[in-house]
This record gives sequence, structure tokens and C-alpha cells, in this order.
Amino acid sequence: MLNDMFITDEERIIIDLHDMQKEEARFYLERAIDTATDKIKEVVVVHGYRKGQVILNMVRKEFNHKRIERKEIPYNKGITLIYLKPNEHLRK
Repeated sequence: MLNDMFITDEERIIIDLHDMQKEEARFYLERAIDTATDKIKEVVVVHGYRKGQVILNMVRKEFNHKRIERKEIPYNKGITLIYLKPNEHLRK
């Protein structure tokens, strides 16, 4: 988590999944990662935790994508940090 101190705002996107249904949230998260440029290294997923655990569990336990390098759970229980690998089709 120390590394995220050095990620600039230009290298980070924030997606807010509050008040979405599970599949809607999955769609928007997948779309955000699919369209993120190679410059984007971190996706901050805001899902909350007080209104239920469905989106939180989907993001942390179920959601997979080929660009995900790792997921981290910070002290703020309402977000998950997703760190991305470079987009392969952009490297060719």
C-alpha cells in the first residue's frame, strides 16, 4: 500500500458503484478497466459497506479481469484498490 502514495491523479481512476445492482456494477467496473489506458495504474473502486456486502464481495472476491495485477483493501472499508498491469493490446 505504500506504493499507492506515489501514484498521481493522472495514473488513477475512481469509479463509484454506490446504489447499483451487482451485474450493473460488474459491467461498469469491467468497462472502466477495459477502456483504461496504459497510463492508468490504479482503479479506486468506491462500493461502500454499510448498505450491504453484495457489491463489496463482488469486487473483492468474484471480480476478475486479465489486467488486474492485485487488489488491496485499505483502512477505508468502503473502497477497494485495484492495481492494473499494462494493457497487452496497447503494447503491440
